[in-house]
Amino acid sequence: MRDANERVVLSLVRRHGSLAKTDIARMTGLSAQTVSVIMRELENEGLFLRQEPIRGKIGQPSIPMALNPDGAYFLGLKIGRRSAELVLIDFLGQVRATKQMSYRYPAPRETVEFVTEGLGEIRAGLSAVQDKRIAGLGIAMPFELWNWADTAGAPRDVMDQWRHRDIRAEIQAQCSFPVYLQNDATSACGAELVFGQTGGLRDFIYFYIGAFAGGGIVLNGSLYSGPTGNAGALGSMPVPGAAGKPIQLIDVASIAILEQALNARGRDASQLWTSPEDWGDLGAELDNWIEAASSALAYGIVAASSVIDFEAAIIDGWMPASVRQRLVAATQAAISKVDVEGLRIPSVREGTVGIHARALGGASLPLSERFLISANALSKGL
Repeated sequence: MRDANERVVLSLVRRHGSLAKTDIARMTGLSAQTVSVIMRELENEGLFLRQEPIRGKIGQPSIPMALNPDGAYFLGLKIGRRSAELVLIDFLGQVRATKQMSYRYPAPRETVEFVTEGLGEIRAGLSAVQDKRIAGLGIAMPFELWNWADTAGAPRDVMDQWRHRDIRAEIQAQCSFPVYLQNDATSACGAELVFGQTGGLRDFIYFYIGAFAGGGIVLNGSLYSGPTGNAGALGSMPVPGAAGKPIQLIDVASIAILEQALNARGRDASQLWTSPEDWGDLGAELDNWIEAASSALAYGIVAASSVIDFEAAIIDGWMPASVRQRLVAATQAAISKVDVEGLRIPSVREGTVGIHARALGGASLPLSERFLISANALSKGL
């Protein structure tokens, strides 16, 4: 674990790309000597790389420091309702390796086997030095997965096995580095915060549209998960249904609903899970799903805006970029049809991380826990 001052320096350099000693001293209020000691130590540990000197008109040239991509590595595991994904990222958040498995439903034994095999293959591709720099693994998965057996069309006895398995402990037993666990949609929100192009947003609501819709909340520049880790459970948000009867967002905006519509027409929907970058031509079923999902998302965004004054509502998901673009545009149009008097409606925009958001969010857990400090803490100073 880093001390507070080291975390501040690491977080600032991460945010700005590269910084010189004088810049960090000015931003933090730390003495130039203290900053020099910290930066020298981080460089000696292989976490910083020297950049080209910047020469001014007078005095010594300043030497910016940047994060060393090979300074640390992080593993992220997404356990979804239709697929699992294991990724390795470097200190900059760049994906170095990935493994994926699709299934009709997640079974604990097969999932652990996938992780064991995937970890072995990924680590075999690293040098001994690189392997020692793996700082942790984060698991992103739905909480209480066993409660979704019927919705996922899975055997109840298989799904009920998750109730009695401590997946974090089982994977921790295989690893010498720490293993963390967080809700999958909250993790995706964390990926947008840590790796996305948010443009300095400090308060936003985030929707991740996977097999089931979910989301997360960022307040004051920090991921807010609440005391039980279930804050931002947007899939459970009530939205208008048929004949004015409320239903949940998850029952309209989930990709599983699109799959059901395709299956009802006798069409193969496997590409929804195996080819998230290109679904091909799905015709009227996709058009109808976007219309219904965007209307539900619009109501969800408006409802959330009556509680928190969000700057933006971000929509991302396990879908091609072209579909995401259509869904966001349709949501913007749907909001214009809702009575929003007395409310400040946030801008609705696309997510910037994409299909790997949940796995990258998992990988962001050890990165944030061991090396970074929240944006809110940075803004308040030391």
